[in-house]
Amino acid sequence: MKILIIYGTVEGQTRKIARFMENVLQNNGHQVVIANAVEEPPVPEGFDAIFIGSSIHIQKYNPLVRDYIQENIDTLNAKSSAFFSVSMAMASSIKEEHDEVEQIAKDFLKETQWYPKTVWHIAGALKYTEYNYFKKLLMRSIAKKEGGSVDTSKDHEYTNWDEVKKNVLSFMNRLETKLKTYGQT
Repeated sequence: MKILIIYGTVEGQTRKIARFMENVLQNNGHQVVIANAVEEPPVPEGFDAIFIGSSIHIQKYNPLVRDYIQENIDTLNAKSSAFFSVSMAMASSIKEEHDEVEQIAKDFLKETQWYPKTVWHIAGALKYTEYNYFKKLLMRSIAKKEGGSVDTSKDHEYTNWDEVKKNVLSFMNRLETKLKTYGQT
């Protein structure tokens, strides 16, 4: 099948997740086109499934991802699609943090009027080595409050790669089963 992956990233973890998804899909025989939302990504026509992902920063998703969705809303709603939301809050053990991320995603999908078949919430990373002094202090303070790593001498990745792989393969298996059932393969 032909799959399109569009992503918006600030610090690079969402790109890393999108690239991982691309590898999983290619290793399972799918043709994948991947694009950053800032690079004028291709339209979703001609693809069997579309994955779109963005990180959350200051309680908002990437505006270029939002614009892409709104520009292609009819096609996206007519196809099998998944939204992957990346945030550090998903690494937290605090239920309210997870609830807040889920609400941000619901509000975003309602605002864009996009109805993906599934939404994945994925923990991101603390990229201490890439932060400026003030952001490093802010992120360290947040990490301390939530029980994350406060060692600013290195980066800390919280993405559960096994879960990402499982979600992607499960989505594709459901789509392939649906297409076989309705004789569309």
